[in-house]
Amino acid sequence: MQAVRAVSGRAVPLDRSDVDTDQIIPAVWLKRVERTGFGKGLFAAWRDSRDFVLNDERYAGATVLLAGPNFGTGSSREHAVWAIMDYGFAAVVSSRFGDIFRNNSTKNGLVPVQVDQAVVEHLMAAVEASPELELTVDVERLLLSCPALGVEVPFPLDASTQERFLEGLDDIGISLRHVRDIDGYETRRPSFKPTVTSSA
Repeated sequence: MQAVRAVSGRAVPLDRSDVDTDQIIPAVWLKRVERTGFGKGLFAAWRDSRDFVLNDERYAGATVLLAGPNFGTGSSREHAVWAIMDYGFAAVVSSRFGDIFRNNSTKNGLVPVQVDQAVVEHLMAAVEASPELELTVDVERLLLSCPALGVEVPFPLDASTQERFLEGLDDIGISLRHVRDIDGYETRRPSFKPTVTSSA
């Protein structure tokens, strides 16, 4: 995955609570075999409404999604994270995330920014009034800020998750850090044990 040190840009205020993964990306989209193209299905059921916030041109090109509490509940599907990222968001701000969604986010490069609900509501109101406002999610300093509002608040990421973002490491990348140890183990592994060989 790509390294993420900071995300700066405008935000979309999605003022809905308890948004589950089926609302983020409906099950009909899960038939796709690629990881790309899911942005078209993001919040598909709601995008039929002209009044839905993603249909508001004032928010076009935003990189931060401001979400209500309990965002990303429901079934485990990485597709929800892929859809959000494919649409163009690099961070989601909420007062609470579904555990599986949060875990999928950190493994795919989407920054989950958890702050107090009062902060989310303050930012939502400000962005609704002034869509040009910019937010910054600083992964190095673990701070969410909006200089125009004088907002600067910390958000939690454990050290290993923070390192994932800063170094651009997914699970495979973390494993490959130990490639010498893995190769060494394979040379010492008894020959009678089963092996996997390439068909190429």
